[in-house]
Amino acid sequence: MQNNTKFKIVLFAPEIPGNTGSIGRTCVALNLELILIKPYGFEIDEKAVRRAGLDYWKHVKLREFESWEDFLIREKPEREKLFFFENNGEKLHYDAPYGQDCYLIFGGETKGIPYAVEEEYRSQIYRLPMYSNEIRSLNLSNVATAVAYECLRHMI
Repeated sequence: MQNNTKFKIVLFAPEIPGNTGSIGRTCVALNLELILIKPYGFEIDEKAVRRAGLDYWKHVKLREFESWEDFLIREKPEREKLFFFENNGEKLHYDAPYGQDCYLIFGGETKGIPYAVEEEYRSQIYRLPMYSNEIRSLNLSNVATAVAYECLRHMI
């Protein structure tokens, strides 16, 4: 069974190695590329990343960028193919116009996406629904996985 979709998951300054490892595992399961934008809150070779990714980490299609600007310069993504996911998004992730070669972008666990980037791409920010006032946010790896499968659903 082969997934021929070409969307990518992007983690902007991830802070928790276990989340990055879990997201890497999802990328392997869906045959997706994982893009990491520095700075990280951990060392990429840290045991916790490998532990969360289990023995799948060696199969992650991983690319790293020094900064958001480095990502834009080297990757040259089309603006309309960038989808950001934050708690303050006005639109739900179900409504994003996903397509081939899109980028699903998630901010760091405690800092999110930098304010300047959020402002520039305000119309491209989405959120997952939360119906309880007891919860401030969802776990990053859970959100990335939910969004990845929603994106996949739009393409199959």
